[in-house]
Amino acid sequence: MDNFTFQHPTSLHFGRGQISAIDREIPANARVLLLAGGGSIKQNGVYEQVRQALGSRPCFEFFGIEANPDYDTLMRAVDVGRREKADWILAVGGGSVLDGAKFVAAAIPFAGDTWDIVAKRAPLTQAIPLGTVLTLPGTGSEANNGAVISRRSIKQKIPFSHPLLYPRFSVLDPETTFSLPPRQVANGVADAFTHVIEQYLTYPVDAAIQDRFAESVMQVLIEEGPKTLAQPRDYASRANFMWAATWALNNAIGVGVPQDWASHLIGHELTALHEIDHARTLAVVLPSLLQVQRGPKREKLLQYAARVWNLRDGPEEKRIDTAILRTREFYEALGLRTRLADYNVKPDTAAEVARRLKARGLVKFGERDDITPEVVEKILRLAA
Repeated sequence: MDNFTFQHPTSLHFGRGQISAIDREIPANARVLLLAGGGSIKQNGVYEQVRQALGSRPCFEFFGIEANPDYDTLMRAVDVGRREKADWILAVGGGSVLDGAKFVAAAIPFAGDTWDIVAKRAPLTQAIPLGTVLTLPGTGSEANNGAVISRRSIKQKIPFSHPLLYPRFSVLDPETTFSLPPRQVANGVADAFTHVIEQYLTYPVDAAIQDRFAESVMQVLIEEGPKTLAQPRDYASRANFMWAATWALNNAIGVGVPQDWASHLIGHELTALHEIDHARTLAVVLPSLLQVQRGPKREKLLQYAARVWNLRDGPEEKRIDTAILRTREFYEALGLRTRLADYNVKPDTAAEVARRLKARGLVKFGERDDITPEVVEKILRLAA
């Protein structure tokens, strides 16, 4: 296991009625910028609970943060925050709202070109304190310091992170998710599952705790994902899914181990070019990536086959084939299609994605730095 330092600064308030914790977490004299998406929180009772918890604190609302939060939209929120002198941000929504809030928290006090925060990883010296109320599990943004921001005007989607961008607290009430459409729930399960894969399916470094924890999170998602889709108001199932999604990317299972993230980098390009849901790009890319990278990932693929899918007998190559097939079938069973053709994406997109990554200097990535533009093209042609 590699050396690491692990510190997790986010307080997590999990369960029914926990939105009331906002009153204890945000100072009584704070000026709060509330960020949200399209307005569903006003229909499912979440907004009313949030405003009650905020009490008499000055609150300035910005609605309209879209899926794959757009830089231009977020800059309008930054303008509101600066004008109203907001000194706290409360993000209420799914991962896109939370990701967008992290950018807003960094951008409000930033003196330079705010796009540099994302595109150039400009150094940050301060950020507005951030709290969240999660209404769509999947991204893990409620418990980590990362975000992904799109800029549709130039067709880019780029991840960034900074230690200052951990939420100070997050509220996770499974009941706030009961009204979600099945598509969003399925996306969340698939996203969380892939987050674990990206940190686990690399090569062994004798990290027994991280491996066993990752395997357990994947097994919970395999068991509870279909169940919570079929019974969206079953509290126990939704609670287990929500907590598993948080653990999938709260940085705990990734300490001291190599990480991949190639599926995400490739998937971001597919979203930027074709507006495919983030989770669905992962369902397209990951099975083909595992097939292309089965050599470098061989030991962990066999471990994954045995411990996650109980594939312990027969030739090793057959076990690997079946584990990759089971992964594809899991996505498909959730309702996510796993071929580019399913999204009317032409085969020449493979070369375009490779070219775009190369133009940004992403010419060697993955856990062994062996995924080149040529390998990216091979992966996407296999995914056609």
